[in-house]
Amino acid sequence: MKALGRHALTELYNCDNGVLNSVRSIREYMEQAARAAGATIIQSMFHLSHAHGVSRSIVIAESHLATHTWPAYGYAALDFFTCGEGIDPWKAYTYLKEKLGAGLISTVEMKRGQLDMLDKQIINEPSGL
Repeated sequence: MKALGRHALTELYNCDNGVLNSVRSIREYMEQAARAAGATIIQSMFHLSHAHGVSRSIVIAESHLATHTWPAYGYAALDFFTCGEGIDPWKAYTYLKEKLGAGLISTVEMKRGQLDMLDKQIINEPSGL
């Protein structure tokens, strides 16, 4: 199936709590993950919430990567949306699961902008609209 992009959603459990609460570590690891995927970093933003951990977003020329951590639970949610054939979100995932010390992992990939659907009239509208 040809698509404009790939959207990988990953949940990492039993991660290293110290890493999950470190802005410095999350900054470094996210940037390295983007490079591992072959992405071009445009801008990087982060937020540290002492109650919830680190939120980090990287805008890449090919879309975005985002991470949200909950150190108290040893949990991280990763969101990688990449466009084009040359970027591999799973390389970013592989790098981050190792660096965050994940024990249990759940992942799903969704093709975005499915080219065979572009000529269709209606695409799965939510009920109630």
